Amino acid sequence: MTRWLAAAAVAALYLYGLDGYGLINADEPRYAAIGQEMARSGDWITPRLWGQPWFEKPVLLFWMVSAAHSAGLGGELAARLPVALLSIAFLAFFGCWMRRLFDAAAAWHSTAVLATSVGWFAYSRTAVTDLPLAATFSAAMLVGISWLTRGERRWLPAAGALLGVAMLAKGLVAAVLVLPLVWLGRARWRELAAPAAIALAVALPWYVAEVMRHGWHFVDVLFVQHHFGRFASGELQHGQPFWFYAPVFLAGLFPWTPFAALLFRRVNLEDPALRALSMWLGFGLLFFSAMKNKLPGYLLPMMPAAAALIGYHSSRTGRPRWLAPLSAALLGCVVPLAIAILPKALDEGLSRASLQWPPAFYLAAAIPVLLYEFGRQPGRAFAAVVVLFAAGLWLSVPRLAPRLDEVTARPFWNQEVAARRGAVCVEPWLRRSWRYGLNYYAGEELPDCEKSPEPARVTPVEGTQRPRLIMAE
Repeated sequence: MTRWLAAAAVAALYLYGLDGYGLINADEPRYAAIGQEMARSGDWITPRLWGQPWFEKPVLLFWMVSAAHSAGLGGELAARLPVALLSIAFLAFFGCWMRRLFDAAAAWHSTAVLATSVGWFAYSRTAVTDLPLAATFSAAMLVGISWLTRGERRWLPAAGALLGVAMLAKGLVAAVLVLPLVWLGRARWRELAAPAAIALAVALPWYVAEVMRHGWHFVDVLFVQHHFGRFASGELQHGQPFWFYAPVFLAGLFPWTPFAALLFRRVNLEDPALRALSMWLGFGLLFFSAMKNKLPGYLLPMMPAAAALIGYHSSRTGRPRWLAPLSAALLGCVVPLAIAILPKALDEGLSRASLQWPPAFYLAAAIPVLLYEFGRQPGRAFAAVVVLFAAGLWLSVPRLAPRLDEVTARPFWNQEVAARRGAVCVEPWLRRSWRYGLNYYAGEELPDCEKSPEPARVTPVEGTQRPRLIMAE
């Protein structure tokens, strides 16, 4: 019963307060605007940002957002709800497939780890392309691992279709990340021909249609600049050192970060499922670490593999008994800390956010977990961490959402700019997250003040990135 209650609470949490704060940073309002314009224009082939073709990402997320707008949704829900629903559907699939590969205990532990990992949870509530790629690619990998371990060829067409959808989510990266599965199945390579053909049949029509419409410009932007350029060049200003993903990976697993120690256990290489999961995780980490440009969301397709391995090992006997209590203690400390610093960190950067450690009594969250773990009830200890995660966020979202909203364009638009619609322009040096946000809530691209001056100008406050509205003299 505890497991079902925890699962229901976490699933509801994925949908709770999706519209409680405005679209964050530059990508969310920009992608939401592209989907909105796709619904308005009826052109479901070429993504457009304020009338201009936009080729930096493939089309899947824009189709999802456009479908939500066509269904009558708007605002933040149209952008975020499709991603959240896809994540919930994948988590259900993940749990069922882990049960097929291993057993019920491993399935429960793996799904609990993935669903309550802060990295997966956060991207499941964000309208960017990382979660659609991770969900569709990971589903294809799990089906492929079932083929490796059980010889189930009947599911291979589904794996091919899912891989094709993943290629519509973020391009060629899915075709690269699947290489460990291809290598492990190389002795039966003829069986992979059909799913490969299906993947191409799903993905290629959109790519071909765009090439026919826009020619080399489409190829240059999507593939040359945003595929090969991201891998080999630092021009896109996301350059990071090789080791960048080590702390990002551990942070993304929170509150299960201590359980990452289980990933260093010796894997039974005679078990093809464990071997495939290990290669999936290891190859992905190495591939993205070798890239010049690095962003935290790139790691998302590896998180199901990590959760599966952690869940498998934690469900077996001999798990170190300090892991669950330490996870609970981290929850008690870090969640209050995150509530305190996250809004300012998003607005001005983490280096400017003041760190105020929470009172020690938050560590009391670890007490019930300690009692369960050392009372020889490790299953209940694991479930207690899930319940603490869900309860902590249920209590935190109402406090955090208004503060997050303050660092988005939504309240500024509603309170100051909307009343002057048609007589307002934006200074070109305004931070792009605010500019894209204002454009989305306006439903159109606001004019540049240098090109089209208006009586009211949106300009950044001196010394900050926040905007203010000033009237022309």
